[in-house]
Amino acid sequence: MVSTVTATTDSAAAQAAMKASYGMNKDDFMKLFIAQLQYQDPLKPQDATAMLDQLSQLSLVEQSYNNSTAMNNMLAAQNNSISLSAVSFIGGSVKATGNTATFNGTDATDLKFDLEGIAASARITITDSIGHIIKIATVEDLKSGDNSYSWDGRDNSNNLVSAGSYNFAVSASNLNGGPVTSTTYTTGRIDGVDLSGSIPLLTIGTTSVPLNNVISVGV
Repeated sequence: MVSTVTATTDSAAAQAAMKASYGMNKDDFMKLFIAQLQYQDPLKPQDATAMLDQLSQLSLVEQSYNNSTAMNNMLAAQNNSISLSAVSFIGGSVKATGNTATFNGTDATDLKFDLEGIAASARITITDSIGHIIKIATVEDLKSGDNSYSWDGRDNSNNLVSAGSYNFAVSASNLNGGPVTSTTYTTGRIDGVDLSGSIPLLTIGTTSVPLNNVISVGV
């Protein structure tokens, strides 16, 4: 008995949702179809082929709606699974595409970046949240691939800056003075997950990283 009630309720809900989406559900269509039969001209009855076409169109619309509903349910389940997986990352060390670094007010933070070739030198510019330059550093003899610069949290005047999120950019050049393409990364230890939006955000201090920007998570 419980199964019958549940099935009836689900069917009613599906019909209501279909009507909201298309302006008409199966019951509405059948009422119109029966009225069409009742009021047709006996001397000029409706063409049977045309009526079958109408029934076929109803079936296709309902099937399309059911497929769309099933796909939405699958996507919702997948999103829930992704959200639960994101929570398991708390406490791990993340590497993601981005150019944000979190300084805790005391410890040096590594600014990580990738170079597409060997660089004779690279200029690293650190800015605050509104774009003011905090620090400009130059490093030399950089290898191709992963590199990092340890920033001690001090500005160009050697003053210790306050804890918070900062942005950085890398401009590298080779021995001939030509540019070397660089890619910056946001790194740090995950201390929380924000699930309020459509995409989970991993929090690293005051920095938020979208889950789809994550490249790797380690211990």
